[in-house]
Amino acid sequence: MALISLRQLLDHAGENGYGMPAFNITNLETLQSVMQAADKTNSPVLLQASRSARKYVDDIFIKHMFMAAAERYPHLPVCVHLDHGNELSTCMSAMELGFTSVMMDGSLMADAKTPSNFDYNVSETSAVVEMAHARGVSVEGEIGVLGSLETGEGEKEDGHGFEGKLEKKQLLTDPEEAKAFVEATGVDALAVAIGTSHGAYKFSRRPSGDILAMDLIDEIHASLPNTHLVMHGASTIPEDLQALINDHGGDIPTTFGVPLEEVERGIKNGVRKVNIDTDIRMAMSGSMRKFLTENRSTFDLRAILQPGRERVVALCAERNERFGCAGMADKIRPLTLPQMADRYAAGQMRAVA
Repeated sequence: MALISLRQLLDHAGENGYGMPAFNITNLETLQSVMQAADKTNSPVLLQASRSARKYVDDIFIKHMFMAAAERYPHLPVCVHLDHGNELSTCMSAMELGFTSVMMDGSLMADAKTPSNFDYNVSETSAVVEMAHARGVSVEGEIGVLGSLETGEGEKEDGHGFEGKLEKKQLLTDPEEAKAFVEATGVDALAVAIGTSHGAYKFSRRPSGDILAMDLIDEIHASLPNTHLVMHGASTIPEDLQALINDHGGDIPTTFGVPLEEVERGIKNGVRKVNIDTDIRMAMSGSMRKFLTENRSTFDLRAILQPGRERVVALCAERNERFGCAGMADKIRPLTLPQMADRYAAGQMRAVA
């Protein structure tokens, strides 16, 4: 059972020039699909659970689901990551469950809806880093607030996201602040705000530079060439999945996600972790709609869910291939968390500024 930290995984990705899709898990079927896609493509695995997913599945169940996934595929390195931890206690509870990585999102206050300030973010994130690194656990931080550059609003997904509107400068990570934040906190990865947001309704048109600031990724990477950058809200919202849902009773307005070629551009400029959630939800729910429309007398949950699992496997395998992590699983030599803790203590894993 090869459970590894995010830092080890992203260090390998950085050394070999690839990106890691970070797949959010909400039930057994999405977990099975992600693992099958990784096995199919010989890819390392980055599993994520948000606070709302932990609540929905239940902490004890999600703990054993993730551990069982690593046991079922012992040849694959697996990182288990908390997505958008809102305070130290949330991150600590994830570590106690066996998560090998946590995100402390101090860009918002603990209520996960009120924008914070730089000093608060540094203080809260540093506290998590201190506790996590002593255990060998990695920490992802965030500087800047995720939200739409078109509307100035955030998409409140899973109970996380600011309320109201923000100015454009608040929705874009400042490179100088990013550098100061990494140096002050010692985070292992840094999520940046470039105009992406959670959910399906990211952009009303195919994004260009005025609403998706990919040039800012280049600028931050130039300032922090050795820092592992993270793109949140990076689902592509494929047209075929929108059609799949709408052709079978759904009513999703035309919407646009982050084009894969833009993600690939980001990977070439320091992005090592790419969060994907909505695409999986759309693939699963659209497949269920189609099956139920075509099989109106069916009530067998296994039959209803199976087409969605197959579609999610295909989607995740494609992301593994496009992001360059396919074929990398057997090239990683896993380090245990105690080994990582020793390296942090010895100063071998200092902030990657």
